[in-house]
Amino acid sequence: MIRKFSTKNPAKTKILILGGGFAGSNVLREIQKQFKGNDAEITLVSQDNFFLFTPMLPEISSGMLHASDITNPIRTFCKTANFCHARILSIDVENKGVSVIRIFDQKETVLEYDYLVLALGSKDNFFGNRNIEEFAFTIKTLEDAIAIRNHIVSVLECADQERDPVLQEQLLRFVVVGGGFAGVEIATEINHFLQDATKDYYKNIDAGKIKTIIVSARDGILPEVGEELGKFALDHVKKSGIEVITNTKAVDAGEDHVLLSDNTIIPCATLIWAGGVTVDPLVAALKCEHGQSGRLVVDQYLRLKDYPSIFALGDCANLVDLKTNTVYPTTAQIAIRQSKLVSENLIAEVKGNPNFMQPFVYHNRGVMATIGKRTGVALVNGKKIHGFVAWVLWRTFYWSHLPTREKKIKVGFDWLLSLIFRADIMTVGFIKKKTLSRLETPIYSAIERGIDQTQSVSSYL
Repeated sequence: MIRKFSTKNPAKTKILILGGGFAGSNVLREIQKQFKGNDAEITLVSQDNFFLFTPMLPEISSGMLHASDITNPIRTFCKTANFCHARILSIDVENKGVSVIRIFDQKETVLEYDYLVLALGSKDNFFGNRNIEEFAFTIKTLEDAIAIRNHIVSVLECADQERDPVLQEQLLRFVVVGGGFAGVEIATEINHFLQDATKDYYKNIDAGKIKTIIVSARDGILPEVGEELGKFALDHVKKSGIEVITNTKAVDAGEDHVLLSDNTIIPCATLIWAGGVTVDPLVAALKCEHGQSGRLVVDQYLRLKDYPSIFALGDCANLVDLKTNTVYPTTAQIAIRQSKLVSENLIAEVKGNPNFMQPFVYHNRGVMATIGKRTGVALVNGKKIHGFVAWVLWRTFYWSHLPTREKKIKVGFDWLLSLIFRADIMTVGFIKKKTLSRLETPIYSAIERGIDQTQSVSSYL
């Protein structure tokens, strides 16, 4: 039975935020400062009950950081707002309702809204290739990072015991598809871990036989940082022992190989996909104007053109930069800036001051990436920086954007420990998870099942 949820105070404006990532959690925190629970009822919906600091996911895969270092319970952000731990089933833009299903007991509810904020992020795009989707690891979620971590350690354990040199080399071949930020950073991070772990723990593995491969569809890597820095990154990555295959795509895969567009077959036990993203299926299904990769076309105030009470931002928003005539990319920096503007415009709208709304203007201060041990590239205000300084800039920038002081301390401490101690090669293991398919009030459940109420209910109440 689907239950319709209505606010306890109908006089309050109902603001519903879908998504707990950079965009959604920042909107939540900003509008709470203004309303403080008096003028609006704010609810955030997410199927994860934590905020994930995604730029540091590769460091979870290598074991440099722990999962708790880059996650914050969303409820710690909810000073006056409500949090709904649920999966979104559908969005009814005509009747202003969002159907959700509770994670634990699968109970469906419809949440009403006056204003809706769509911050659902993006999903991995496999371009319809079911084999790659089945056999490749991805690097979008915390579970992804932990899965890669466990898999790599398990592969090393297996390779250390393998006496067939051909099979051992196949086990020690790691393929990463994607030459952008995600692909390069995960490839360089796990390569560093593999070299250190082999040297310290696995006496039957020759570190020279470890082969990390980046497959890039472009003529190089990291096109976002420009040609000069991209070439520096490519040269450095190759010097660190990583093979880079350019102008090539992965077109098929199995559990023990990857097929490339030039008909090359790479025997391997590990495939990591960082080859592109697309919008959440819920966003793609909305009956409104869509743009690049299914993203929602918004006006300069980040509202849907046909539904001014709906704001969209981050990875699901299609907004054209009028200076370059290109769509803004899907980066955490842009999502953070858009969340600030959406918050201000939403507050102006709710308070009846639409003339105070501001258009989105983004001044790109720079982009940066890590490309190996204590090495990075950065393009900051047009200045090209590479090497150790760029690596420090990357760490400083993202460390400063961790949401709480506690996480800053934990991350800083773990970074310090990684300089002193050897790599951790422990796997997390498998965790049993329980869910309910049915949860009813005891008295009604007993009546429905025809059980004597005194036997089934009263003895436990």
